[in-house]
Amino acid sequence: MTLLPRFIKSGILTSALLSISVIAQPPADKAVEVIVQPASTKNLTTNIEALGTLRANESISLTSNETKKITRINFDDGQRVTKGQVLVEMTSREESALLEEARFNADEAKKQLDRVRELAKRGAAAQSLLDQRIREYEAARARYNATESRLKDLILLAPFSGVVGLRETSVGALVSPGDQITTLNDDSVMKLDFTVPAIYLRSLALDLPIVAKSRDLDGREFHGKVLSIDNRIDEVTRSIKVRAILDNKNHELKQGMLMLVDLKAGARDALVISESALVPLGSNNFVFAIKNTDGKTTVERRQIQIGERLAGAVEVIKGVEAGDKLVTHGLQKIRPGQVVKVMAEEKPVAEQVGEAPHLSDLINAQTH
Repeated sequence: MTLLPRFIKSGILTSALLSISVIAQPPADKAVEVIVQPASTKNLTTNIEALGTLRANESISLTSNETKKITRINFDDGQRVTKGQVLVEMTSREESALLEEARFNADEAKKQLDRVRELAKRGAAAQSLLDQRIREYEAARARYNATESRLKDLILLAPFSGVVGLRETSVGALVSPGDQITTLNDDSVMKLDFTVPAIYLRSLALDLPIVAKSRDLDGREFHGKVLSIDNRIDEVTRSIKVRAILDNKNHELKQGMLMLVDLKAGARDALVISESALVPLGSNNFVFAIKNTDGKTTVERRQIQIGERLAGAVEVIKGVEAGDKLVTHGLQKIRPGQVVKVMAEEKPVAEQVGEAPHLSDLINAQTH
């Protein structure tokens, strides 16, 4: 019995609140003053920021193919070298002697072959003897080529032009296959590797322009373009690897440098509206559009699908067409079907993207 008054009081309070809300909401046939703005189109790009790591266009670790002693080093630390330049020479006396012997044997075999070939033309030598001399010459030439190849392995040449790193060994040192002597980087252009969330996959394309900068170089900007896109998405991070190319004619960029990347992707003509026209409700978004019905100016509520958010504006993918006039001020006083009175019309938001719309931007203001 003691709970009854509490229920009665609660019911009275609820009824009172409902009455107040009904009174606060203006009748549908009473005009509410609003400010509107037309939806408009603007060329937009998706700005993607990422962190990337620089790599040389070509990079190798210079090593030996044989276990030999170094007899000469023809470069200094950090020196720039050209393609084909001799960088390191190793012990080659024995190989040089073997090459000289192989060359002599090949020359002698060639002389014997030419002699027998002349005799065979006159019928003074059997065909079997000619075939034997041909086999001897081919075998001698093969031994010469093999010896020459081993001798070339003892002379390390620069496979491309670039800059060498620090020297890791000295003259007289015994090096084995895999021992690093130095590094060689082609830094005429630099590759920049960075990852992008997979949600931007459709916006990525080859030759997209990028801007990269590094704190190590006082925030200087370097311009480049997307060179390639990986063929798989990382299963853990759900991101995809992208590689860009940057010009490095002044050789300021170094391998391993951390760069902040700004990628302009997904250029498109998008429909944009003012953020103040947006009415979020749960996970959905709505707008109130002006509609002329039987000579009356009313509003209708539309559900829209939004895309990228901008400064003071939002991209609309579905639900609004260019030119539709949307309510931006007075939303708290209207409901679907409400009669409204347009007090002013704002400049299209496409002309204001980059800053939030202000009432001072109103044009065509009119009072009735």
